[in-house]
Amino acid sequence: MHLAILSAVALLLREADVERLVDMGTVMEAVEASLVALGTGKAENQPRRRVFPPGGVLNVMFASWPEIGLTGLKSYTVASGGARFLVILYDLEGAPQALIEADRLGAFRTGAATGVAARGLSPAGPKTVALIGTGWQARTQAQALRLALDIAELRVFGRDPEKRSRFAEEFGGVPAPSAEAAVRDADVVVTMTTSAEPVLECAWVKPGAVVIGAGSNYPHRAELPADLVNSARAVVVDQRETARLESGDLLQAGYDVDRALELGAVLAGKAALPPGDGPVVAESHGLAIWDIAAGRTVLEAARREGLGEEIKL
Repeated sequence: MHLAILSAVALLLREADVERLVDMGTVMEAVEASLVALGTGKAENQPRRRVFPPGGVLNVMFASWPEIGLTGLKSYTVASGGARFLVILYDLEGAPQALIEADRLGAFRTGAATGVAARGLSPAGPKTVALIGTGWQARTQAQALRLALDIAELRVFGRDPEKRSRFAEEFGGVPAPSAEAAVRDADVVVTMTTSAEPVLECAWVKPGAVVIGAGSNYPHRAELPADLVNSARAVVVDQRETARLESGDLLQAGYDVDRALELGAVLAGKAALPPGDGPVVAESHGLAIWDIAAGRTVLEAARREGLGEEIKL
């Protein structure tokens, strides 16, 4: 059997285009909608898969969201030359719609997911927020948290004092002298680091706080301590299937991932946080459905503004 190969015109969007077009509020709305679609069975997401060529790693993840007429994937490489990200969007007939350089886009969708989780898992009202990490990805975490929450105080901790102070000043926060000083009495705690070891202690965490581990997606790395995970009144994950492969925080704590709630189900009202004053631990590893959601926002903006390069495939 021979299948017809049909040509299509796709839009190539480079990092400069994404930088001009991407908007955190819009991405947050799209990511939240994608999670609800996943939680109600209206979207499909496959976890990240990795292969390890000499000196690097190739990552591929993919998803389908029929309601918005898109399916697609993200692939990225990490090697000595750095990291390179590409999102490809197809329509439901299989025609490519966009090829998007996705370093900036990935940071936005990751930050957006944290904002959505923080807003969806914590009660309304002013909050003290602790952010551990001051790197590239931490910037969009702070940006999304500012949009998602009524923040009374944003405490920032990172190992480099000068960088910590600059970061806090940029995002209207307070540089904390230690991770403990940041976390004590905070209502929401977010970790976005490259650490393979826990960056906080369970004893520092306020009863009822929401703790979002966003920095690790490898099973051998854990930003959160085991006793925090195992004392949580609820553990919430992006997707159980992904958490089983990637959640070092849960796997190293010996936590049974089958017990975890999925964020999309909570947002859709199909699952609820149990009562109690224990912490809520949320694990953010990154889903391809977020890349499709975020990619669609910049694709639509590019079409409106006439940006990008049309390529025939």
